[in-house]
Amino acid sequence: MSWNHGKKVITDIKQFPEGTYGFVYMITNLDTYDFYIGRKQLMAKVTRPPLKGQKKKRVEFKQSKWVDYQSSNKEVQEWSNVEKVILTLAFSKIGLTYFETKALFCLGALEDNKSLNGNINGKYYKDKIQTEMQLFKEAVKPLVPNPVLEDECRRNFHQMSCT
Repeated sequence: MSWNHGKKVITDIKQFPEGTYGFVYMITNLDTYDFYIGRKQLMAKVTRPPLKGQKKKRVEFKQSKWVDYQSSNKEVQEWSNVEKVILTLAFSKIGLTYFETKALFCLGALEDNKSLNGNINGKYYKDKIQTEMQLFKEAVKPLVPNPVLEDECRRNFHQMSCT
Protein backbone atom coordinates (compact mmCIF):
# COMPACT_ATOMS: atom_id res chain seq x y z
CA MET A 1 0.00 0.00 0.00
CA SER A 2 1.46 3.35 -1.03
CA TRP A 3 1.33 6.78 0.56
CA ASN A 4 -0.32 9.83 -1.00
CA HIS A 5 1.26 13.26 -0.57
CA GLY A 6 -0.65 15.98 -2.36
CA LYS A 7 -1.21 14.63 -5.85
CA LYS A 8 1.84 12.33 -5.72
CA VAL A 9 1.95 8.65 -4.85
CA ILE A 10 5.06 8.01 -2.73
CA THR A 11 6.59 4.53 -2.93
CA ASP A 12 10.34 5.21 -2.71
CA ILE A 13 12.50 7.13 -0.25
CA LYS A 14 14.14 8.97 -3.18
CA GLN A 15 10.84 10.79 -3.75
CA PHE A 16 11.29 12.74 -0.51
CA PRO A 17 13.33 15.96 -0.45
CA GLU A 18 16.91 15.52 0.75
CA GLY A 19 17.17 15.68 4.53
CA THR A 20 13.62 14.50 5.23
CA TYR A 21 13.58 12.94 8.72
CA GLY A 22 10.00 11.64 8.65
CA PHE A 23 6.38 12.49 8.04
CA VAL A 24 3.06 13.01 9.79
CA TYR A 25 0.29 10.87 8.36
CA MET A 26 -3.42 10.18 8.50
CA ILE A 27 -4.77 6.71 7.81
CA THR A 28 -8.51 6.58 7.10
CA ASN A 29 -10.64 3.43 7.09
CA LEU A 30 -12.65 3.83 3.89
CA ASP A 31 -15.43 1.54 5.19
CA THR A 32 -16.12 3.38 8.47
CA TYR A 33 -14.25 6.70 7.97
CA ASP A 34 -12.49 6.20 11.30
CA PHE A 35 -9.02 7.74 11.18
CA TYR A 36 -5.69 7.77 12.95
CA ILE A 37 -3.00 10.47 12.90
CA GLY A 38 0.60 9.55 13.62
CA ARG A 39 4.22 10.04 12.63
CA LYS A 40 6.86 7.87 11.01
CA GLN A 41 10.63 8.23 10.73
CA LEU A 42 12.18 7.29 7.40
CA MET A 43 15.37 5.92 8.94
CA ALA A 44 15.77 3.62 11.94
CA LYS A 45 18.76 3.66 14.28
CA VAL A 46 20.45 0.26 14.70
CA THR A 47 22.97 -0.26 17.50
CA ARG A 48 25.48 -3.07 16.93
CA PRO A 49 28.08 -4.53 19.30
CA PRO A 50 31.59 -3.06 19.10
CA LEU A 51 34.13 -4.52 16.71
CA LYS A 52 36.75 -6.82 18.18
CA GLY A 53 39.18 -4.82 20.32
CA GLN A 54 36.91 -1.76 20.38
CA LYS A 55 34.73 -0.48 23.26
CA LYS A 56 32.23 1.78 21.51
CA LYS A 57 29.03 0.30 20.15
CA ARG A 58 28.48 0.86 16.44
CA VAL A 59 25.52 2.96 15.38
CA GLU A 60 24.10 2.53 11.90
CA PHE A 61 21.00 3.81 10.19
CA LYS A 62 18.80 1.77 7.90
CA GLN A 63 15.60 2.59 6.08
CA SER A 64 12.58 1.95 8.29
CA LYS A 65 9.64 -0.07 6.99
CA TRP A 66 7.70 3.11 6.25
CA VAL A 67 6.35 1.93 2.87
CA ASP A 68 4.27 -0.89 4.39
CA TYR A 69 3.74 0.81 7.76
CA GLN A 70 0.18 1.02 9.01
CA SER A 71 0.38 2.60 12.46
CA SER A 72 1.36 1.46 15.92
CA ASN A 73 -2.34 1.28 16.80
CA LYS A 74 -3.46 -2.38 16.81
CA GLU A 75 -6.97 -1.64 15.52
CA VAL A 76 -5.60 0.39 12.60
CA GLN A 77 -3.20 -2.44 11.73
CA GLU A 78 -6.23 -4.68 11.10
CA TRP A 79 -7.85 -2.31 8.59
CA SER A 80 -7.67 -3.46 4.97
CA ASN A 81 -9.53 -0.80 2.97
CA VAL A 82 -7.52 2.32 3.84
CA GLU A 83 -6.26 5.59 2.48
CA LYS A 84 -2.77 6.55 3.67
CA VAL A 85 -2.03 10.28 3.38
CA ILE A 86 1.15 12.16 4.28
CA LEU A 87 0.01 15.42 5.87
CA THR A 88 3.44 17.04 6.14
CA LEU A 89 7.15 16.30 6.09
CA ALA A 90 9.62 17.00 8.88
CA PHE A 91 13.37 17.51 8.76
CA SER A 92 14.23 16.80 12.41
CA LYS A 93 12.97 14.81 15.38
CA ILE A 94 11.65 17.92 17.10
CA GLY A 95 9.94 19.04 13.89
CA LEU A 96 8.27 15.64 13.56
CA THR A 97 6.94 15.82 17.12
CA TYR A 98 5.76 19.40 16.64
CA PHE A 99 3.92 18.75 13.37
CA GLU A 100 2.26 15.60 14.72
CA THR A 101 1.06 17.51 17.78
CA LYS A 102 -0.16 20.38 15.60
CA ALA A 103 -2.06 17.98 13.32
CA LEU A 104 -3.70 16.22 16.28
CA PHE A 105 -4.92 19.51 17.76
CA CYS A 106 -5.86 21.24 14.50
CA LEU A 107 -7.76 18.26 13.14
CA GLY A 108 -9.58 17.74 16.45
CA ALA A 109 -8.36 14.18 17.00
CA LEU A 110 -9.42 14.11 20.65
CA GLU A 111 -12.80 15.68 20.01
CA ASP A 112 -13.83 13.57 17.02
CA ASN A 113 -15.39 10.18 17.79
CA LYS A 114 -14.11 8.88 14.43
CA SER A 115 -10.51 9.38 15.59
CA LEU A 116 -8.69 6.44 17.15
CA ASN A 117 -6.07 8.72 18.74
CA GLY A 118 -6.50 8.41 22.50
CA ASN A 119 -4.06 11.06 23.70
CA ILE A 120 -1.62 13.74 22.63
CA ASN A 121 1.91 13.58 24.05
CA GLY A 122 0.67 11.48 26.97
CA LYS A 123 -0.79 14.66 28.52
CA TYR A 124 -4.13 15.27 26.86
CA TYR A 125 -6.52 12.32 26.95
CA LYS A 126 -9.60 11.90 24.76
CA ASP A 127 -12.10 11.17 27.56
CA LYS A 128 -10.96 14.13 29.67
CA ILE A 129 -10.92 16.50 26.68
CA GLN A 130 -14.38 15.42 25.56
CA THR A 131 -15.72 16.07 29.09
CA GLU A 132 -14.01 19.46 29.12
CA MET A 133 -15.41 20.34 25.68
CA GLN A 134 -18.95 19.46 26.81
CA LEU A 135 -18.61 21.68 29.89
CA PHE A 136 -17.17 24.45 27.70
CA LYS A 137 -20.03 24.23 25.17
CA GLU A 138 -22.62 24.42 27.93
CA ALA A 139 -20.90 27.40 29.54
CA VAL A 140 -20.56 29.45 26.34
CA LYS A 141 -23.90 28.69 24.68
CA PRO A 142 -25.10 32.24 25.30
CA LEU A 143 -21.85 33.62 23.81
CA VAL A 144 -20.71 33.76 20.20
CA PRO A 145 -20.39 30.25 18.68
CA ASN A 146 -16.86 29.00 17.95
CA PRO A 147 -17.01 27.08 14.63
CA VAL A 148 -15.07 29.87 12.91
CA LEU A 149 -11.95 29.14 14.97
CA GLU A 150 -12.21 25.42 14.23
CA ASP A 151 -12.56 26.04 10.48
CA GLU A 152 -9.64 28.49 10.52
CA CYS A 153 -7.40 26.00 12.32
CA ARG A 154 -8.21 23.25 9.79
CA ARG A 155 -7.68 25.63 6.86
CA ASN A 156 -4.32 26.86 8.19
CA PHE A 157 -3.05 23.33 8.69
CA HIS A 158 -3.90 22.29 5.15
CA GLN A 159 -2.18 25.40 3.74
CA MET A 160 1.08 24.57 5.51
CA SER A 161 4.04 24.28 3.14
CA CYS A 162 5.80 20.90 3.23
CA THR A 163 8.85 21.70 1.13
